[in-house]
Amino acid sequence: MTLFRTALTDRLGIRLPMLAGGLMWLGDADYVAAAANAGILGFITAASFPDDADLTAEIARARRLCGDRPFGVNVSMLPKLVPGERTEYLFRLIADEGITVVETSGRNPEPYMPLLKDLGLTVIHKVPAVRFAKKAQAVGVDMVSIVGAECGGHPGMDMIGSFVNAAMAGRDLTIPFLIGGGVGHGSQLVAALAMGASGVVLGTRLLVAEELNAHPAYKAAIAGASERDTALTMQSVRNTVRSLANDTTQAVARMEAENPDITIADLMPLVSGKIGRRAYQTGDVSKGLLSAGHALGLTNAVAPMAEIIAQIEVEAQAALARLDAVRVPA
Repeated sequence: MTLFRTALTDRLGIRLPMLAGGLMWLGDADYVAAAANAGILGFITAASFPDDADLTAEIARARRLCGDRPFGVNVSMLPKLVPGERTEYLFRLIADEGITVVETSGRNPEPYMPLLKDLGLTVIHKVPAVRFAKKAQAVGVDMVSIVGAECGGHPGMDMIGSFVNAAMAGRDLTIPFLIGGGVGHGSQLVAALAMGASGVVLGTRLLVAEELNAHPAYKAAIAGASERDTALTMQSVRNTVRSLANDTTQAVARMEAENPDITIADLMPLVSGKIGRRAYQTGDVSKGLLSAGHALGLTNAVAPMAEIIAQIEVEAQAALARLDAVRVPA
């Protein structure tokens, strides 16, 4: 059954207007296959596979698992994840592997837009606020996903909430846009569509998917956490991160408070992505910046991806019924 039809479902050929956003170290073939089987589209994170042969192999594995259902690749253009000279090469590699949609983030994609268009890639650019979405629209991206202050990972420096982002985007943008940040319930999907969005982006809500290649103890910790269990760090170095509150977030906050001249290099021994990766492998969530947003309040049990998405569908139908109940006929 198709509950909604939007520019996102039409363009990508998916059943539901939802994306499983790229998750560092976790966005792999199993993740995108679970998303595809649930009727949405997921992204392999290129930065999780720094070796070209490994990335190519993972894309091939995803193609086998997904069959004729689509998936994409996330390319973070942050220099610390993908050096500038490799970004163009990655786009070419992705297109050569038959991928048709990319999720870009990290910086202005303008320098790469001619290449991306030549390669025939659909570009969904991720930004933390509408002002950046307007710039992305101006340089020619196909869609934007706007992830508000509630998101796990990088909410930007403006810290504009998803509800306000959605209303502003509906007013200011002419290209299709998606809303993320704290999204994990069907009523939010209905609200986003009502505000003009073509869909939503899920991240934190999917951290409890059975198919996610993370330690059971990690998933149990996420399922047991609430919306109050996140912390913001690294604002002092203009690289704000929202992550699961733990020993590392406390230590980083203390260092930032005590040293006004602190740099990212000073923090790296605590915040290196490799530390976070170990948490996914071992289940010890006390160390590392483990991206998680306010949708923790909506993640209460580990379940198959299809079951999570089916629950969101049921919630969306209930939200539509509530709207019908309060509408006054014209």
